[in-house]
Amino acid sequence: METQLDPMKDDLPLMANTSYLLVKHYVLDLDVDFKSKVIEGIIVLFFETGSQYRKTSSTGKGGCQSQFDETCKMRASELCHTPVTNVSACSSKMEHNDFAVCGKGEEDTSDKKGNHSNEEQASGISSSKDCCDIENHGKKDFLLVLDCCDLSVLKVEEVDVAAVSGIEKFTRSAELTNVSKELENLRNQIVHELVTLPADCWKEQLYYFTRCSQAPGCGELLFTTGTWSLEIRKSGIQTPTDFPHAIRIWYKTKPEGRSVTWTTDQSGRPCVYTMGSPINNRALFPCQEPPVALSTWQASVRTAAGFVVLMSGENSAEPVQLREGILSWYYYVTMPMPASTFTIAVGCWQEVKQQSFTAAIQTNIEFSLPSSQADFRWHEEICGHVEYPCRFQNSVARLQAVIPYRVFAPCCLMERCGEHLLQLIPQCLSAAYITLGTHPFSRLDVLIVPSNFSSLGMASPHIIFLSQSVLPGGSHLCGTRLCHEIAHAWFGLAIGARDWTEEWLSEGFATFLEDIFWARAQQQLSHDEVKGQQELKALLRWRRLRDEVQNSEEELQVLRPKKESTGEFSESGASIVKHGLKAEKIFMQVHYLKGYFLLRSLARTIGEASYLASLRKFVHKFHGQLVLSQDFLSMLLEDIPEQKESGLTVESIFQNWLDTSGIPKPLLEEGETWKECQLVQQVSGEVTKWIQTNQKIRKSGKKKRKQNEAVFQKEVLFLIQDG
Repeated sequence: METQLDPMKDDLPLMANTSYLLVKHYVLDLDVDFKSKVIEGIIVLFFETGSQYRKTSSTGKGGCQSQFDETCKMRASELCHTPVTNVSACSSKMEHNDFAVCGKGEEDTSDKKGNHSNEEQASGISSSKDCCDIENHGKKDFLLVLDCCDLSVLKVEEVDVAAVSGIEKFTRSAELTNVSKELENLRNQIVHELVTLPADCWKEQLYYFTRCSQAPGCGELLFTTGTWSLEIRKSGIQTPTDFPHAIRIWYKTKPEGRSVTWTTDQSGRPCVYTMGSPINNRALFPCQEPPVALSTWQASVRTAAGFVVLMSGENSAEPVQLREGILSWYYYVTMPMPASTFTIAVGCWQEVKQQSFTAAIQTNIEFSLPSSQADFRWHEEICGHVEYPCRFQNSVARLQAVIPYRVFAPCCLMERCGEHLLQLIPQCLSAAYITLGTHPFSRLDVLIVPSNFSSLGMASPHIIFLSQSVLPGGSHLCGTRLCHEIAHAWFGLAIGARDWTEEWLSEGFATFLEDIFWARAQQQLSHDEVKGQQELKALLRWRRLRDEVQNSEEELQVLRPKKESTGEFSESGASIVKHGLKAEKIFMQVHYLKGYFLLRSLARTIGEASYLASLRKFVHKFHGQLVLSQDFLSMLLEDIPEQKESGLTVESIFQNWLDTSGIPKPLLEEGETWKECQLVQQVSGEVTKWIQTNQKIRKSGKKKRKQNEAVFQKEVLFLIQDG
């Protein structure tokens, strides 16, 4: 299937050709400049040959090249549907003496500023007349495509990893020859050995990733930038296998780039952060956006003293002073995840500390843990993900109810954070652990982000952003939102959707689990009180879903909009996120609410205890992997075969819940049951009382206004007559 990208639609294109080369690790080396509102630096990408090319290689080199050439033709056709605007050269000659990609023997149609002509932009593709380029005796060069937007790319080069001292341990060949072809193969072999090191060698792996990222270049690569992509080639290289597997890119972000927000915090100090843009991180660094591109990363970030850098990272970074007034922060992750989950926030944040209270909370939590670990029997199974240092296989991590955590905020909000948030984190973490077992991540930072943050919260690996709006709401609002974001550690991060259109696999689960976590975090409430709260929230969610369904386009109400095509992508690996750029979609809650009600319905059908046990089993089976809806539903229904007799099947769930717009039929039938809940009746009675009181006041106000108007009219008439 080759995806046709229509520029008139609101679909988000994922351009990276991951089927041919798959990024395995990023090394970022960045400077944050608040004066120019630019992040500038270098990124080094380490690749493995993709699954599609590994498959075709088995048929022999000739057949492999033939199929690859055919894919190139299809890819060219695909790109012609995407307009390229502001296609720039590597840089202008005045600045860097770099060169643009204009295929060998082609005329450079760019103007002196590095912009291509309008005629070329209108053609829908940059200076390469077909995307695989160039002559080379009738064969075409391989073209690496990365997702990229709103970036100024300055230079791209191959990295000479073979020049790193001590790297010989990663080569099978003891001798190096002067034959350039063998040297190119050797470099790619070194990268292969490095990215496939066993999990227990992760420290050594990070060390050599760092060393390799600092190795000298061994030749500049040709490239061009388009609206959504960065395309790179090496003249004379026709296959992904022979293409450099370690490349270095110099680039700058743009102040208007859509992946980061430059703003001021609540104390008026400058800051910048990733806010969960619909285009993800492609305006922060060139990357492979498709979820299948699971990668690790490490980053060094330099900024002025006084600023704190928070990031998705396993380590709690401590700043290192490079020179007077400049600090460097270093983070890394060893669990492969999509590049879209990378998060950074730089500002004058201050850590909120209350150690004595926190210690007391954690001591109490230990007594609330279940005495039996029978529910966690799946720990002893072999993990199904690619190899990495997995916490589910770590005996210490498996017993860690509360992972280390920190809270950061602008100085003006520190007191509020100390009142509620700091106290709630260990309770919510413990409740999550009791429900799902091992925490997928080793630590947690919580940051109160600036007031222009557009939602209540956002979860990323090792870090949660919370809106200041949750702080005045007391323990309940703050606690429920915290539970929601903590739930994403399992659903959305450790287990990701293979197709981003299935947002319900993240948001529906987090909404459902927020109620479970919060109920267990509030140990002082009785079972009936907890159930009453949950029924009241279900009613409010149902009403919100009803209102949204009545006031939105039907196609945006479908949880699986691609239906049978869900999870499919083009032969090159490119795909689209259906409606990913539609403006109103950002504010819709349908994936949260319909997903929540589906999971709630399944829990009520199966029984909550059995259902939560199935969730734990699902977590242990699929953590570190990408899933589709049928993966969860099939596993769930396999555990309860008796439900098939009642008509509950994967197909019926697709039909009733995931593949149709509107409110699902089973949910319509349930709409009246909430009236029986005692808390709902109490709230309804209270609301009715205040509505009636307000109406009386308004009626009374109208009588007073009429009396006052009559008096005023008499006084005016008297004055007129007297005059």
